[in-house]
Amino acid sequence: MQKRRQLTLFVENHHSEAIEAIRKEFNLAQYALIKAHVTLCREDELEEIEKVMANLLKLNQAEVTIDFGKVIRFADGKGVLLPAIGNSEQFQQLRAVILEGVIEKPRQHEPHITLMHPRNATCTDAIFEQIEKIEFPDKIVFRKISLIEQELGKEWEVLREFELSSKE
Repeated sequence: MQKRRQLTLFVENHHSEAIEAIRKEFNLAQYALIKAHVTLCREDELEEIEKVMANLLKLNQAEVTIDFGKVIRFADGKGVLLPAIGNSEQFQQLRAVILEGVIEKPRQHEPHITLMHPRNATCTDAIFEQIEKIEFPDKIVFRKISLIEQELGKEWEVLREFELSSKE
C-alpha cells in the first residue's frame, strides 16, 4: 500500500466558501479527496521526515499571509488555479525553515489554490467564464500547518497539525 505525505496550509472555513463551491461543482473528485489548500512541501521534500518533524516542533514562525490574484488556467487550459501574487517571501521563508538540514536550497514553489485539477477535471471556456465572475478572497491568513497523508486514491488524512504563532 503506497502512501503519500505532504505539508499543507488548509484554507480556513471563513475564506473557503466560494472556493469550495467551485471545487464541488466542477471538480467533485478532488473536492472529495482534500479540502481547499496551499501545498507547503511536496512528498519528495519530506523523505527525511524525522528532520522535518524536528524542525516543525521547534518552529517559531508567525502566521503566513498570502495575497491571491485572478484565476488562471493551466495544464493546456484543463486546470484552474488561484495564484498567489506579489511577494511570497513569508511562504518561502517558512519552507526554508521547515526544510533546514534536509534540502540546502529548496526550490521556489509558487503558492496557489487549485480549483480544478487537470487529473480529474477539464475546464472549458464556458466554465472558466463562470469561474472568472466569482469573487474569491484576495488575501488569506494561514494559522497552522497540517502534515497530511494519502493512501493512493483515498481521501487525505491529517496526521498532525502545527500552530503558527501570531507575532504582533
